[in-house]
Parts: sequence; structure tokens; C-alpha cells
Amino acid sequence: MDNELLAVVDSEDRVIETLPRDKIHRRQLRHRAVHILIFNNRRQLFLQQRSLNKDVNPGLWDSSAAGHVDAGESHDVCAVREIREELGVTLEPPPQRLFKLPASAATGMEFIQVYEGMHDGPFRLAKDEISAGGWFDVTDIAERVAWRDPQLSPGFITIWQRYAALKP
Repeated sequence: MDNELLAVVDSEDRVIETLPRDKIHRRQLRHRAVHILIFNNRRQLFLQQRSLNKDVNPGLWDSSAAGHVDAGESHDVCAVREIREELGVTLEPPPQRLFKLPASAATGMEFIQVYEGMHDGPFRLAKDEISAGGWFDVTDIAERVAWRDPQLSPGFITIWQRYAALKP
């Protein structure tokens, strides 16, 4: 994981160099990520609880699937890959692009492309990435985000606030 090569980007999300993931995180450099919000046919959102072995936000609840965009990889290809790697499914059709968040402290210096997809499960969770997962009603999520539940990752809170503003 630490040897993943990622693109370092400038404030306009233009690639300026390629470095290993651990150096990017250690230096707090801007880079790219995707987050995918997967809903079921009852409009519940699947959230994952990050593994306690993760170096960022261990044990916190986060987007359905998420990950870094590898150097030279497109956001769309990354989104499909992350869903397959973390949840063990391939979405057909691929997830829909919703919005892109700028890199900030709240996003871990990641420009985050957010997607929305539909799937009813079941999922095969990647044990090295995810401790648990579950379906949550959007009203419950909205309440937890409103009071900034410390069990939710800061990045997910930022994503949900933007999502809720788009889809009232």
C-alpha cells in the first residue's frame, strides 16, 4: 500500500509529479481520490467501517467504497476498481459522477471525485480494508452528520454535506 504511486497535483488539480503514497501523506501533498456512495432499492446507503489497520481514520465509518487514483489512472476506472476490490462487485452501469471536492485538510489533501451507484448486495468485503459494513437510512446519516458524529470520517461528513445540498 505504501508503495502505491500516486499523482501529486497542484491547487488546480494538474499533475506535477508522481510519488509513493506514504511520502504524499507524510508531506501532506495534494493528490486524487474517489468516493462512491452506493444505495440500495430502498434508498439506504451502504457505509463501510474502515479497518483498524488503516493509517488514516482507522475504525471510522466512511463512504461505501473509496480509494486513491493511481498515477495515470482515470477517476472513472478507479471508481470501478475500488468497488470491485473493496465490495467484491462490479456495478452495471458504472457509477454516476456527482461532484468533485477540492483538496483541503477535511479531505486529507485529496481532490475527491464523488460517485453514486445502485446495488442491493450482497457484498464480499475486503477484510484488509474494511472491518464491517451496513445499510443506513439517509435520515439517520443526516442526523449523525449534523452533530458531527466522531465515528464518521471527516471526509465522509464533508461529502455528505455536499451531497445533501444537491439532493434535498
